Amino acid sequence: MKRVSHGLVLSCLGDAGPLTYKRSRGGTAGIDLAVANVLGRGKGNRILDWFPYGGDERQFCSPGFDLPFGAFSRTPADQFPEYHSSADNLDFVRPKYLGDSFAALIEVIDVLESDGTYTNLRPYGEPQLGRRGLYRGLGGGSSEEMALLWVLSLSDGTNSLLDIADRSGLGFAEIRNAAEQLEAHDLLGRDQ
Repeated sequence: MKRVSHGLVLSCLGDAGPLTYKRSRGGTAGIDLAVANVLGRGKGNRILDWFPYGGDERQFCSPGFDLPFGAFSRTPADQFPEYHSSADNLDFVRPKYLGDSFAALIEVIDVLESDGTYTNLRPYGEPQLGRRGLYRGLGGGSSEEMALLWVLSLSDGTNSLLDIADRSGLGFAEIRNAAEQLEAHDLLGRDQ
């Protein structure tokens, strides 16, 4: 069990309902942050807090195992009348929705696999980004510039890129791109 970082219980991924994620029992694991970041950008997607009813995530999250498993679905199994009845059938499943579910899951995996913790290599004040071609400073700041500032500000060796994306409200891809740019300009170092 010590080698399990997190997991997802997948069910009901082919119907027309909105993508839905039920957080793990702890609610703040990497899997919770990754799925919330991916689904948080989609209209109508739902993020639910943990509750002790549902599928196998309850078993993984039980106090004895205490593994951070969330439940990923479209319409949760118990929220359509045909569930666990003879009326349940494959007519609910559509390739388009299965494809959308698959694409979201691939994005979640990408976030988890490319997450990392960095350290600001110039931590005393804000380094000059304009002369490095990273900052225009035309007032207000674009989301790309804000991502650079968030990464510089929170890269103290304790916050992961996913933590920074969660705190900033920016998409993980923007935060990862900012970290890559800063690392290329020797302003950021990836921790091992």
